Order: sequence, then structure tokens, then C-alpha cells
Amino acid sequence: MRKHHIVLYNPRAPFFTMPLALIAVGSALDRSRYEVTLVDGRLEPDPVARVLDATDGALCLGVSVLTGIPIRDALGVTRAVRARHPRCRIVWGGWHPSLFPRETLNEAGVDAVVVGQGEEAFADLVERFAAGRTGQDGRDGQEGEDGENGRDATGVIARRPARDINDFPEHDYGLIAVERYFALKRERQLDYTTSQGCRFRCTFCADPTVYGRAWSGLEPARVATELDRLWHRHHFTDVGFQDETFFTHANRVGAIAEEILGRDLHFTWMATMRGDQGARLDEHVLLACRHAGLRRVMIGLESGSQQMLDWMKKDLKVEQVFVTAEKCRRHGIAVLCNLIVGFPDEPPESVAATLDAAKALRALGPDFQVALFYYRPYPGTPITDALARRGHPLPRSLDEWAAIEESTSHSPWVDAGKRALIDRFSFYQRIGWARPDAWRVPLQAIARWRCRRDVYAFPIEKTIVEWVRQVRA
Repeated sequence: MRKHHIVLYNPRAPFFTMPLALIAVGSALDRSRYEVTLVDGRLEPDPVARVLDATDGALCLGVSVLTGIPIRDALGVTRAVRARHPRCRIVWGGWHPSLFPRETLNEAGVDAVVVGQGEEAFADLVERFAAGRTGQDGRDGQEGEDGENGRDATGVIARRPARDINDFPEHDYGLIAVERYFALKRERQLDYTTSQGCRFRCTFCADPTVYGRAWSGLEPARVATELDRLWHRHHFTDVGFQDETFFTHANRVGAIAEEILGRDLHFTWMATMRGDQGARLDEHVLLACRHAGLRRVMIGLESGSQQMLDWMKKDLKVEQVFVTAEKCRRHGIAVLCNLIVGFPDEPPESVAATLDAAKALRALGPDFQVALFYYRPYPGTPITDALARRGHPLPRSLDEWAAIEESTSHSPWVDAGKRALIDRFSFYQRIGWARPDAWRVPLQAIARWRCRRDVYAFPIEKTIVEWVRQVRA
């Protein structure tokens, strides 16, 4: 029997994480009946041409879409496939379509949207397409309740109740060219996820909207078995655990570490951790993780102001992050702390507290890094909803959402002075506390002096460094 061909597309984006969501969706399809091709726009010199070739005669094209720049690429591919292969069904899933299913279906080329967990919902749509049906399983004009499909005037909205991810098959990394990702990353790092969802309620994050604060995690033995198999097949030296909150259950994390140690697997790894999780974590569990290869944790502090943390419902104390950082320092584990600045109505003292927290973390050593991000009003979050109620214009179409990363018009509450302060501090803190380098020593001394005294006027060093980088580019 001839297999139906399913093409999955990952849009271009400014990062090279392996397309785990599409690997999961492709792995959940019945491979005895479906041939699956995964195309990653980040690996292709001409993604449109590659997808047009792949979808010739294909039953369906599935596209996983994040808010921002990836939307533009996804639109280009979708419109090209619709024009060239009008019989190919096109399904969008991922974060943005899950938050705006009806807006996504306003795009003429999109036949259906998968909301939330995609493995079962997409497989069901594909089965219906193969049977010659539209995918509809609800009443015309209404979106289905949880557990059924629905349809509005423009297309199908497919959703299923989230299942325990242990119910789904092992991810088939044979769907991607693993070595090409190693080359792009410039290290043999495998991306892998052991859990889905997050139990917390942060108001700047879309996760509570998409997954309803639900969480499920793979059994430790399964994690180790899969990593063992992948390690012997791909010979990676590092694993990037892409979980929203890897350290959700300390006992589970400890068991994963023991499984890795027991199988004598030799790779390092990095994972996400909340500051409160680290503060509570038993030293023996952290030590087991270190022995099992843990080299760095990524912590979302978001703000150095407790008032701002409470406002965004982070359910975290600033001091917990520093307790966690000190634990990590004792055990030789690096820390990357994410900070967000430029929230609506954020007072100057809050920005100052965030920059002070960044300096305090950096002072712990060169292995303690911070990444500063501007707040962006991403969809499906309470803060963004509040902004809309206050009259701040938000994108109204996929084309407008595609431009959000490149425009400052979506954060008019950040004035030029605050933006200059943040940009200059971000530059000087990166230089000031980097690992010592002979040519960099004088610049590091100046950068630290500026940061410690909050002197950022006349940033001649920043101008020179940026000019040199442009000349070398």
C-alpha cells in the first residue's frame, strides 16, 4: 500500500535548537501508513523551494510557529504551497496558533490549527485527511469543546485534552540531520525534553494559557534509556534539556541523575531551574546532578525588584535566586540568569534593582552570566491583555505579529533614556565580568568601573568595539 506523505516544516529563526515539537508530532504518526519528511528552514538556502519540492503530491503540510520572526517565514512557505499545490492540506500548530487559532485561520492558506499538545490532535487530522474528510468533528460555526474538533467559517480548530507524555512514542531523531545541528551549534549538543508544561502562573508567560498550568514528565528510566541509545548513535558530548522547568520534582531529577550515572554515560548537560526550586533542592540531589554531568542551570529571575516579581506573579523571592546561585558556585555549576526590563509602568527604581541584581550575580564569577531582554507583549498573557484594555495597539494580523521582534513600537512605554541605559549596561556587564583575556584587561577594568558606579555616559568603548565588529564582519 502506498504511504501518504506528510511534510513538517520548522520556520527560520535566529537560534538552532533542534525542532523537538515537530519531531514529537512526526514520531506520533503511524509510520507504516505515513512517510514523514521534516524540513527545517534554518538549514535550507531556499526553504520555499525545498518545501515546494517536498509537498509535491503530499497529503499534508504541518508548520510549527512561534510568535515573531518565524511567522514571516511560515507565511511565505504557506502561501507558496497553497499556490503551487492547492490540494495539499496545511495545518499550523505551536505557540502562536494555539493562542490565536481564529486569527491564524484568517490566513487563506491555513486549513486547520492545532491548539496545545499536538501529537494526538495532528495525528487525528491526518487520519481524516487521508480518509477524504475535512477534519471537522464539531458543529459548524463553533469551536469544539476539549476533546473534539471544531470549525469556524474559515477552517478547523483541533484540540485534545493533554495526555501524559509517557503515553507517546520515543522521539525519532532520524527525522532530522543531527550532525548539521551539531555543526551550526559548533558543539555536539543534543536537544532533548523530559517534560511538558509548567505549574506556575507568571503573567508574562503564555504557558499557563496553552497548558493550563498542567505538567507531565517522562519516567527517569525512560529518559536514561533514550539518552543511552541516542548517545551511542550520535556521540554527543552535551545535552540541552529544553524543559520549561526541568527541576519541577526533585526526586525525579535525582533519579534521572542516578540513571545517567548507573549507565556510565559520559556527557555534560544543562537544564532550566527556578530560583525557589534550587533554594529548596537537597544538596545531595544537586551533587548527584553535578556528578552526572550537570554543568549549567538557566534561571528566570526576571526582575531584581521584589515588587515587580509579585506584580508578575512569579511566586519567587529575589534572595532565593542568590541562595541557589551560591549552591551552584559551591558545586562548580554555572548559572545563566534571565532578566526582563521595560515592563509597562516599571519605575526607575525597579530597573535599578534589576541591574544591581545582574551585577551581584556577575560578581560571583565568570561562570555566572546574565541575559537582559526587553519585555515584549507576547499574546495570551495577562500583562498583554491588560495593555490591550488600556488602549495600547497590539498586532491584529499574522503579518503584524511577524514584525514584533524588529519594532520598538510595541513597547512605547520604554523611553529613549531608559533604552540607552539598558543597552549600555548590557554591553559593559558582558565585557566587565567575562573570562580574563590579555587584550581585554584594560577594557574590562573600565567596564567594571562603569557598572559599579553606574556611569554610562559617553560610551566611547562601546562605539569602538561595535565599529571593530562591523569592520571584521
